[in-house]
This record gives sequence, C-alpha cells and structure tokens, in this order.
Amino acid sequence: MQEDHKSDRLSIPPSHSRYTSKQGQYLAYIHLYTKLNRCPPAEREIQRFFKVTPPTVHRMVIELETKGLISRVPGKARSIRILLSPSDLPDLEDVN
Repeated sequence: MQEDHKSDRLSIPPSHSRYTSKQGQYLAYIHLYTKLNRCPPAEREIQRFFKVTPPTVHRMVIELETKGLISRVPGKARSIRILLSPSDLPDLEDVN
C-alpha cells in the first residue's frame, strides 16, 4: 500500500511574504540600480538613497542574505546578487 505524502509537503509561501515592506524596498532598489548601471550598488550608494547610516545598510544586507533573498561575496565590493525573480519584487517607492 502506498502512502500519500502530499500532506507532508510544506507549502512554500509566495516570495513577497518572505520579506517585509522595508526589505522589499531594499531589494527593489538593488534590482533597479543593477539593471540601470550593469553592476550592483555599493553599500554607500544604498545608504545615500535610503538616507540611513552605514550600520543600518550593512545590517539589512546581512539580513537579506540570511533570508536567502540575496547572495554576496563578503569583503568584495558590488557583489550583491538578487536571488528572486524580478516579478517577485515590489515597485520601488520614492523615499524623498
């Protein structure tokens, strides 16, 4: 007799529920910057756009990486890579 394991599978939530609104804005910025400039932003550029401190940006980058939303090479500038499909990202809102 075969067992039905369908009920044992975990339901994977949609990508947008894997991150907060603020995290989504950082992801959207990184995606748009990379698309326009053909390279990812430096943390300093993210800091300027969001008008936050360097530790705030760095904590967010670490958090996004821990959640599996981005990858990066520690110690290497401009190595952030979004791991989500662009369709899973929110629109970037004006922060000014």
